[in-house]
Amino acid sequence: MHPSFTPSADRLTPYEAQAACLEDPRPHPAEAALQQLGCCLMTELLDIVGETALEDFQGLIGEALIGAFHAVSQRIEREADKARDTLGGLVRDFDGSEVLDVEIQAATARARCSDVAMLAMEIVRDAAAAAYATATGEVWSPWKGSVRASRLSAAQIEARDALRAARARKHRSRDAGATIVALRAAPQADTAEDAGRLFDALNWARERWPDMALATSGARGAEKLAIKWAQQKGVPLVLARADFDRHGRSAPFRANEEMLALEPVCVLTLANSVNPLRASAAKPFGPALSLAQKAEEHGLLHHAVKARR
Repeated sequence: MHPSFTPSADRLTPYEAQAACLEDPRPHPAEAALQQLGCCLMTELLDIVGETALEDFQGLIGEALIGAFHAVSQRIEREADKARDTLGGLVRDFDGSEVLDVEIQAATARARCSDVAMLAMEIVRDAAAAAYATATGEVWSPWKGSVRASRLSAAQIEARDALRAARARKHRSRDAGATIVALRAAPQADTAEDAGRLFDALNWARERWPDMALATSGARGAEKLAIKWAQQKGVPLVLARADFDRHGRSAPFRANEEMLALEPVCVLTLANSVNPLRASAAKPFGPALSLAQKAEEHGLLHHAVKARR
């Protein structure tokens, strides 16, 4: 038998509380069981792939597994949205007849069942992502689309989604929404010294703007370190990914334009490692230098992260 929760005996999580409200005689799996599933699947995958000829691709394989649960969650969410659209039409057309009343109840049940299934898949996804981060030190982010905040991770918002929301807010009111702090940092800036200085800068920004959201491209190196910081602190992420398929070599600079379009209150840049040996082996990161220049041209507050003196 699969582990399931007992509504009368256990203290229910939000997912379990929603599941308990459904009129389904079949039990739902407990949240702890779903978390164990995600953790076990990822751990088993990494154990099998590690130290084999597939080890060089374990990052892609691991992210694909997490992405599969993310994709099915999104698909279920679309089904729930369709059920709610149907429900809205039925409510508008309701004439008091028994037939329409039955259809309304059925559409309501479909939407509620889909909501619970979506939450279940998100729990599995987040547990797999947490196990992946623990085992590899890498953080997962979706290849496209946004991710709701959960107990295990901060929200991750695609820059295009954030821009659309910002435009919609301007049409509705003068509410500026989340305070954006933008970051571009060098891939080679991934030493312990870099992490320390970067976290100092991010902690300073969060103290100054407690409601901040962090905008970054999610590139490897220091920007991945910043994503880990955001997830640990519960700071929402706005990901302006470089789309090389669409924009080619200019993709990192197009990502900068997306971040500037979000009207950040502050721009942080780390153009090279603060570790002297690492810095001498690589040139300063062009996209970070470019963002710093553009920020100053736009009159935005800019801080360059540097070594302690």
